[in-house]
Amino acid sequence: MSDTSGCDRIPDMRYAVIKLQGHQYKVSEKDEILVDKLYTDKLEPEVLLLSEDGKVKVGKPTVKGVKVTFKVIEAEVKGDKLYVSKYKAKSRERRRIGFRPKYTKLLVQSIS
Repeated sequence: MSDTSGCDRIPDMRYAVIKLQGHQYKVSEKDEILVDKLYTDKLEPEVLLLSEDGKVKVGKPTVKGVKVTFKVIEAEVKGDKLYVSKYKAKSRERRRIGFRPKYTKLLVQSIS
């Protein structure tokens, strides 16, 4: 009896791992991603890894000749509220500060 769990097989989907503004994202075509707010229109992500048809290309440090194009869907999106607590020992000092981070919503148009 053979094992058909499929653990040794990589699915046939095309995706890339990119680096944008110091963060890494796994993206496929037609994906929508939230990134830290962009203050410039010029997007040049570095492609660190490319997977297509079960074959994986790993860059050293980037994959040459691969380009990921984006379209800005929303320039400013507010995220969920985050809370930061400050505490000083032995002085009964406690502070709770909250803020909502700003993001930019992007659509991955193509990986070529």
